[in-house]
Amino acid sequence: MMGSFARLLAEKKVLTREDLYWADVEGDIENVNGVLKITQIRVKYHLKAPTNSIADVEEVYARYLTFCPAAQSVIGCIDIKDELIFEN
Repeated sequence: MMGSFARLLAEKKVLTREDLYWADVEGDIENVNGVLKITQIRVKYHLKAPTNSIADVEEVYARYLTFCPAAQSVIGCIDIKDELIFEN
């Protein structure tokens, strides 16, 4: 997911170096009918971007999951919650 988001940001010329772009990721594993199952993934993306690129970043963020092979493989099976935080 993080890579798909970064690839689309790169198309908009938004830099995603380690010091500018990172993510905090958590997930839940639950017992579902006796089987341990990943039920939710939570991702908080952190991005330092120039003010003039905010609109481009928000446009990419709104659609990146539709281009992400990993997300498309699990949507419907695992609840994905994502958040974008602009850092200073």
